[in-house]
Amino acid sequence: MLAVCANLVAMSQNGKDFFGQVLVALVTPMNSDGEVDWASTEKLIDYIISNGADGVVVTGTTGETSTLTDAEKLKLVTVAKSVSSGRAKIITGGGSNETAHAIQLYKASEAAGADGVMIVTPYYNKPSQAGVLTHFRLIADATDLPVILYDIPGRAGIPISYDTFHRAAKHPNIVAVKDAKGDLAQASRIMNETDLIYFSGDDSNVLPHLSIGATGLIGVTANVAPAAYRELVDATNRNDFNHALSVHNTLEPLQRALMTHVPGTVATKYALHGLGIIDSPRVRLPLVGPEDAEAARIEDDIDKVKTITGLTFENFRPDRNAAAGGALPKVAGTTR
Repeated sequence: MLAVCANLVAMSQNGKDFFGQVLVALVTPMNSDGEVDWASTEKLIDYIISNGADGVVVTGTTGETSTLTDAEKLKLVTVAKSVSSGRAKIITGGGSNETAHAIQLYKASEAAGADGVMIVTPYYNKPSQAGVLTHFRLIADATDLPVILYDIPGRAGIPISYDTFHRAAKHPNIVAVKDAKGDLAQASRIMNETDLIYFSGDDSNVLPHLSIGATGLIGVTANVAPAAYRELVDATNRNDFNHALSVHNTLEPLQRALMTHVPGTVATKYALHGLGIIDSPRVRLPLVGPEDAEAARIEDDIDKVKTITGLTFENFRPDRNAAAGGALPKVAGTTR
């Protein structure tokens, strides 16, 4: 255990070689009945990795973790590992707002072959920062895998404070942050004062985060346009800001289409299905597909997309009927 921890500390000094830089928060493709479509899942993972992704985060918010069974979450790890065949890191997200359940899930994910875990701030409970820190530490104690902390107060209801980041960073297994808070001043300070690897978790802030020293991104829009995010990151690596800005600008209408009108999972599945990358845009309740007015706004923004590396919307065929409503799966979303 001590050797593993020492290795994590050493590797955390070079985030680009640790998890990579372009990580995708994977949607979980489902059929019209709301059951996981494993063939489409394999196809999407291969598409993402083949177009430049260094890592895939399964069972995160975008993957509808709150309505997946534990068995589905673990199978997503094994399927992703099989499709990846060593080409990309597979990280399991989600967890639980119950610390004991989160520990159980992450131990099982490690056994299933995950390369890392991403722990979201406990949602709904609204614990104190002492509770947040204890949640993180106990999970990190329970696994030898590297840990990414996920700061998303818009969903969790509470942020991870500056002091909590500092204290958590002392744990040898806690090596990285996914920042969906958008506080660039705090992000810069944490990067300056800790060795935490920093990932942008807000698609519209990828370039701003990279410009102040972030390692990379864990993105939703990257399900659709992984090659463009690869291009954006590669441009920043060679200090070509003008080209990075050009890519950022071409991605902006797509980011707006997928992240502003309906939940990102819903719009991303709608786009992936319209492009023929997945077989159905179905989501599980309480998520539902876009209503006509929402679908129209998504399509209008996609119409504004110009040239994006590795992507064309010339054959985009959205299907509002297929996306309508939400599914009730046969098995409830948790085993506890």
